[in-house]
Amino acid sequence: MKDSVIAEKTVDFAVRIVKFYKYLCDEKKEYVLSKQILRSGTSIGANVRESKNAQSKADFISKLNIALKEADETQYWLEIMVKSDLIKENQVEALNKDLKEIIAMLVSSIKTLRGN
Repeated sequence: MKDSVIAEKTVDFAVRIVKFYKYLCDEKKEYVLSKQILRSGTSIGANVRESKNAQSKADFISKLNIALKEADETQYWLEIMVKSDLIKENQVEALNKDLKEIIAMLVSSIKTLRGN
């Protein structure tokens, strides 16, 4: 049931991203980058969810690839926020750790599906 683990992990991640977005808006008064990370960070799980209703194996793989791209984009926005001193690296350590796990799971699933 690897897919259900990915689905659960991406939903939990999306909830944390929503809370992070609210923090960025309320505490840091940051509205541009925060909107970007909100979109990409919640899109990961949305695409994993969409993959459940894929019309074919190729469509399923495509949805997971989109989720992977969104995860990579989310990493990018976190990196930009840290390097621009908007936030401290230790503030996003847990998000980065979870994101790396999600990426590893997506890559593994995609490779397995392509191999079958």
